[in-house]
Amino acid sequence: MKALCWQGTHDIRHETIPDPAIEHPRDVIVRVSACAICGSDLHLFDGFVPDMHKGDVMGHEFMGEVVEVGSQSKALRVGERIVVPFTISCGECDQCRRGNFSVCERTNRNAERASKMFGHPTAGLFGYTHLTGGYAGGQAEYVRVPFADTTHIKIPDGLTDEQVLFLGDIFPTGWQAAKQCDIQPTDTVAIWGAGPVGQMTVRSAILQGAKRVICIDRVPERLAMAAEAGAITIDFDQESVVEMLRDLTDGKGPDKCIDAVGLEAHASRSIDSMYDRAKQLVGAETDRPHVLREMIYVCRPAGILSIPGVYGGLIDKIPFGASMNKGLTWRMGQTHVQRWTDELVQLIAEGRIDPSFVITHTGTLADGPEMYKTFRDKKDGCIKVVLKP
Repeated sequence: MKALCWQGTHDIRHETIPDPAIEHPRDVIVRVSACAICGSDLHLFDGFVPDMHKGDVMGHEFMGEVVEVGSQSKALRVGERIVVPFTISCGECDQCRRGNFSVCERTNRNAERASKMFGHPTAGLFGYTHLTGGYAGGQAEYVRVPFADTTHIKIPDGLTDEQVLFLGDIFPTGWQAAKQCDIQPTDTVAIWGAGPVGQMTVRSAILQGAKRVICIDRVPERLAMAAEAGAITIDFDQESVVEMLRDLTDGKGPDKCIDAVGLEAHASRSIDSMYDRAKQLVGAETDRPHVLREMIYVCRPAGILSIPGVYGGLIDKIPFGASMNKGLTWRMGQTHVQRWTDELVQLIAEGRIDPSFVITHTGTLADGPEMYKTFRDKKDGCIKVVLKP
């Protein structure tokens, strides 16, 4: 089969590799009908997340048709159409029973390695380093799905691939980011980042009843898309984020702040951003936490910081004293996808949201290596890429 394989920093290749096979009775094999390039994939593309190996299959947003079923996978049949969450969950451990699917205790087959890095293992993830199990990803013609009886979302008839594909990651990620804020009808919610997750977060915060949503970015097409949903926008290249948020909130600051950027934050005319880049170049810091610092500074006292943006390692110069003294609550983590599935499928089926709005570019797997560069460089107004194997 064909797949997109990681061969090093900035080196994704369209290659022929062996077809996957059933390895465990709970496995299924899925023929991929659609997959996407995620902002988190760019962290791998840019070489900022450790423990990638040459030849690893990329991608964790995918869906398709079940073509082979293991003997113990009782919930699925050949021919069924499913979206596959990026988090692999056993459905039986203590964390899964609590609904904390992204920290499943059983699916990371490199648990010992992850424990050395994080203190405890997290769930296995598709196409996302050997710290999370080294599982082959979904930017391929076929994928082996382990623990498939509990790691799948069945798709109702009548919904297109484009409508439901993002149930596997960015839609529930944006939804969880907003849910973590415990949004009240009087809240002003500020969201850093207008990429795919930021766009889903803007709409999720509005659907969850925020009085006002403010979105911060610098890419005109992304800011325009957020504005179409009803957000106030701030271009951080043209305006001071701190001053604008102060003015928009009568000096009180946003009640809730969401970091939909993660470890590759950019900033204009910022000393701390230059500091981060210098430390990152020499390996003294892995992530650029400009957005985290800014959120701590501007957030209203007793507010909430929600962090769906991915961080991979070590950050520096975090004003933790300000966070503590202001009484800020931090909520973060990889998405517990299956926790939100039922209500999000219903929102799509009822026409209250069509997640396909975010798609700007489509192509084949063969287009993937070039599409990675287009997405990373935000060329041609690129916000979200979908590939059709």
